[in-house]
Amino acid sequence: MSLNNQYDNISGYHLYSEPLNVLPVKPKLLVNTINQYSYCIANQDPEFKRSLQESDILLPDGIGVVMATRFLTGKTVKKIAGADLHLYLLKSLNERNGKCFYLGATTQTLDKIKAKVAIEYPNIKVETYSPPFKKEFSVSDNNKMFEAVNSFKPDVLFVGMTAPKQEVWATKNKGALDAKLICSIGAVFDFYAGTIKRPNKIWIKLGLEWLGRLTSEPMRLWKRYLYFGPVFAGLILKEKFKLMLVRSAIEPIYMIKALRSAA
Repeated sequence: MSLNNQYDNISGYHLYSEPLNVLPVKPKLLVNTINQYSYCIANQDPEFKRSLQESDILLPDGIGVVMATRFLTGKTVKKIAGADLHLYLLKSLNERNGKCFYLGATTQTLDKIKAKVAIEYPNIKVETYSPPFKKEFSVSDNNKMFEAVNSFKPDVLFVGMTAPKQEVWATKNKGALDAKLICSIGAVFDFYAGTIKRPNKIWIKLGLEWLGRLTSEPMRLWKRYLYFGPVFAGLILKEKFKLMLVRSAIEPIYMIKALRSAA
């Protein structure tokens, strides 16, 4: 279950609204992210939705989710991208001679990540594993991944299998993984390795990272932003309408109770 006291609720998702340096302390913590695309996909995929809702930490990774939270709840949350979490944890691990494990992507990408971490964060011990590229893993596939991770016992396990596969897998197998912190961060593997370039910081500060990604990979990402963007807006408007109906039904009851108490 989520640690709801530190979160803002949007459509049943409890979004983390604190700085990363006050992440809650638990024996094992599962961190996922949500953006407008994953919100739309989860609306059609109950297993994916359940995985996001069962996250210990669910980061608002997208300006659309940040704006929707403000629209629905009146509260302000700060966008925290998977890339932000990744860099924060690397700095933290480097300071305390920690260990991290990268699970996902290709061997070539993982080799680039390992080499880069060795230069930028020399105090971190790193191991990697590239699982087979398939829609569903077999029992044998899972056992090999468990063995690779658990023999290393990382402080942080980074999972990069793309959504919704990575979130569903991490949620299902959280108990079998010997890692203190499990983070599903998808495209961050490619960003950090340099196989895909993350948009310039100016785009990010302006809340237009999505536009930067779209212009750099239009064929792959057009549907995510140009189709699912309007779908997301429609779902949020529908959610707002539901909230208005609930409030209009509840408010008269409170008024009657108040009048009775006054009498």
